[in-house]
Amino acid sequence: MHRALDKVSLELHAGEVLLLMGPSGSGKSTLLAILAGLLPPSEGRVLALGQDLWAMSERQRHEFRLRHCGFVFQGFNLFPAMSALKQLEIVLRLGELTTPSEARRRAQELLDALGIGDKAQLGPEQLSGGEKQRVAVARALIKNPTLFFADEPTASLDWARGREVVEQLRDAAHERQAAVFMVSHDPRLRSCADRVYELEDGHLRESETEPGSTESDRGSPTVSSQRQ
Repeated sequence: MHRALDKVSLELHAGEVLLLMGPSGSGKSTLLAILAGLLPPSEGRVLALGQDLWAMSERQRHEFRLRHCGFVFQGFNLFPAMSALKQLEIVLRLGELTTPSEARRRAQELLDALGIGDKAQLGPEQLSGGEKQRVAVARALIKNPTLFFADEPTASLDWARGREVVEQLRDAAHERQAAVFMVSHDPRLRSCADRVYELEDGHLRESETEPGSTESDRGSPTVSSQRQ
């Protein structure tokens, strides 16, 4: 039987950007899914904000993700019948986090910050791959999540736009004390991370960050995977 992850232990802290790199098939997306409470580990525990994710019921995990987590997946997962603006508004309204007018204002401001404010009324079928990527990132950021999980967040972007996205993620970590976990093949992201790990054949090792990266003021562990 193939072992995707081999006795991996990892801590993710508030106020930091952690980048996980590795070749295709190394287990990066599997580890992200386990840490986010989307895929159960075959052994060990995942503690998030002091709670054991896999001791919860499925409903409790769903509510935990809705309240605390933001996600960006490679497939974007945008709602096909909604404009870019509505994609963001619905996140705030579903959680009853704000009024309709305030949700609209915040959504437009975030789209503006990511360079797609003029695309606010367009649906996914009218957007390029890079524009869809930025809408997906904005949708994850809009509710100021405590935990942010991003699978190849710059895959469809040129570096100028990719840097804008990463700067938003860094702001979420450093200014709002979120814990950001990024999975990517893009070596340029190394300079944007506070910590870099490499995963290959199920084995995890910490790597040096690039010169110029900023060491954040780490808080206590927000998410940890513990082998048993």
